[in-house]
Amino acid sequence: MSHMSVTIDITGLPPERVLFAVSPLAELGHALHVLTEPKHHPGLNGWVTSTAAGLKPDLADRLCDADFLWTSVMSDIFLPFAALPEVSGRPGATLAEDLDLLDRLDDEQFVSAALEVSCSNYYAPGTASPLDNPASRAAALDRASARGPRQLQFALRVLDDPEGVRAWLRRLFEDCEQAFFGDVWRRVGVQLAADVRHKSEVLRRKGLRDALAEVSPAVTLDEDGARVTVDKLNSGRATAVDPAAGPGVTLVPSSLGWPHLLVLSAPRWRPVIHYPVGAPEVANPASLDVLKLRMEALAHPMRLRMCKWLARSACTTGELAAEHNISAPEASRHIGVLKKAGLLTTRRRGRYVLHQLDLTVVARLGSDFLEGVLR
Repeated sequence: MSHMSVTIDITGLPPERVLFAVSPLAELGHALHVLTEPKHHPGLNGWVTSTAAGLKPDLADRLCDADFLWTSVMSDIFLPFAALPEVSGRPGATLAEDLDLLDRLDDEQFVSAALEVSCSNYYAPGTASPLDNPASRAAALDRASARGPRQLQFALRVLDDPEGVRAWLRRLFEDCEQAFFGDVWRRVGVQLAADVRHKSEVLRRKGLRDALAEVSPAVTLDEDGARVTVDKLNSGRATAVDPAAGPGVTLVPSSLGWPHLLVLSAPRWRPVIHYPVGAPEVANPASLDVLKLRMEALAHPMRLRMCKWLARSACTTGELAAEHNISAPEASRHIGVLKKAGLLTTRRRGRYVLHQLDLTVVARLGSDFLEGVLR
């Protein structure tokens, strides 16, 4: 299997441009993700149960209206500081300050981040804006429709009334702070601040290589010191020396994020590595016979790459074929092998058939594989 990773070019970057910082809004994104996808986070089941039980119906309904912003992929709206060169990669000290930064994004930046999750390739260089290009708008809405009526409705709202959606989201996040996140932040904010102080001191005293080693074994500095590599089951490139975004890279810890190790690598946004602090255990190993059957299904590199997508979101055969540059029949054959091994769930939504990795089954393959596909 060819090696896959996300790389960040830091050629010539001054050491003081590498920043460890805490972001309340980024942690709220993880909290919302945990509530929506508790199977990704088996160590937090108690918190999920008690928090979900305490949500008022109105807030729970509003969270459902936008949950794709934090379910399969974390939207870049949770890291608005990365799009504002004037703040030098530094998040707000409070959730309100982070939300003020989100308000400072222009409509192009906000819409690109809101639709990037699954509605468009808006971040791709040279891609026209769906705000004023009919073809780009149609493509974004078509992709949204494949995800279901709620996502289509949200995409229409974002394109037709970005200012209204901004205000709606801010109120939603403020209500989350009052309902549950304020308590979470009082509990984890101190831990995250301590982590930032420690890693900043390691960076100052020992250098970037040692600081990255403490972030995660999956984050390394190349021998020449010009590139940071994050070992993930997908490929991407970013630069920390883009004048448009301002030179630098920000590393943000998360108390709720394990096993996700996220990298913001969008053009004209400052690179951000969002890393977990602490890792709970995943139990219940599979029997040898079941393990053999399922690992054989995963032995093919294309199927392993597909699992990266199917772990985060339900996908159609056509979407998998297009994303991995293979024919629909070939994608269908790989899906068949994964289904035979009992690794997928399938459901129909209108004219679309959506497949998704069964994380409960995958968890039995062991925490190493689970962490790999969700990282």
